[in-house]
Amino acid sequence: MQGKHSTIVSFGRYLPIGRITTEEIAKAHGQDPAAIHVGLGVEEKTVPAEGEDSFTMAFEAAKQATSLASDVAGIQPCDISAVYVGSESHPYAVKPTSGMVAAALQVHPFCFCADLQFACKAGTAGVQIVDAFIRSGQVRYGLAIGSDTAQGRPGDALEYTAAAGAAAVILGSSEERHALCRIDQTLSFTTDIPDFWRAQGEQFPVHAGRFTGEPGYFAHMRETIKRILDVSNSAMADFSHVILHMPNAKFPSRIAKECGISKEQLQHGFIVPRIGNTYAACSLLGLTYVLEHAKKHQRILLVSYGSGAGCDAFTMTMLRDGQPLPVDHRIPAYMDYGAYLRRVTASAH
Repeated sequence: MQGKHSTIVSFGRYLPIGRITTEEIAKAHGQDPAAIHVGLGVEEKTVPAEGEDSFTMAFEAAKQATSLASDVAGIQPCDISAVYVGSESHPYAVKPTSGMVAAALQVHPFCFCADLQFACKAGTAGVQIVDAFIRSGQVRYGLAIGSDTAQGRPGDALEYTAAAGAAAVILGSSEERHALCRIDQTLSFTTDIPDFWRAQGEQFPVHAGRFTGEPGYFAHMRETIKRILDVSNSAMADFSHVILHMPNAKFPSRIAKECGISKEQLQHGFIVPRIGNTYAACSLLGLTYVLEHAKKHQRILLVSYGSGAGCDAFTMTMLRDGQPLPVDHRIPAYMDYGAYLRRVTASAH
């Protein structure tokens, strides 16, 4: 936590155009769509297209981030010397997604690369590693990515929310004159609980149902938020924007109410109702939307959560007004349950 800060100099995201509504899934299983919507607060989710996986999405998000970095700050991919990709759905059990992304972007071969896995906080774990590299002076620029094609067994509660997407951030030093946002503090809170897991070789994860809530998400988020406010000597009202991990819409809404987080603070980063839970990309995707809209000097609080279980927390300060990303002109392609099921089955093979 000591020494010079790292900064976010650029960012990017990618969402598949495929969509399915929770209403369509509920009807396929003979369930009440209205009850599902009330219970989860999610209207629809993204679905990867044929050929889309965590690598292709990570590359698209990183390509947008490197393009923006080049346009705004003159930073080229060859200037990046650390690439970390967090995911629950790396396309290969033994072959690094990070190395594939680095090569596809034409990052310099003398580059720190690794794949990370810590459930839904694997992307923010990558940010912490790059942050440490930057503050130590070992690298000048580094890239952290969260990317997932989330798995949910047909008929399981996870099927309504398990989505796909990727987010990427490029970090530099506090001396970077084109920096967008400074990372002020970061910390992690970790325990070992059996709330959600997927054994080696199994396609779909297993979870402890409603018992994943209190001992998992809520207890960890509560403790982490309290601690990051303490170490940053901050009150919740000091933050203009708050991003929480969003397994659904109900969980973060409840923790927000407990912690005195307003709807206005959540406004830009609360993306789960229209996208679903993109797992390792989830909180970083929320951050990308905030980085588009936040104003100079505004402070940001981000708290991710990964089952198993742990949280990463960050406080940040905007150094200039937000940077809009290029408008995505692609039209969402909604599918029926049969087409969705064929897509899910095909992606498993």
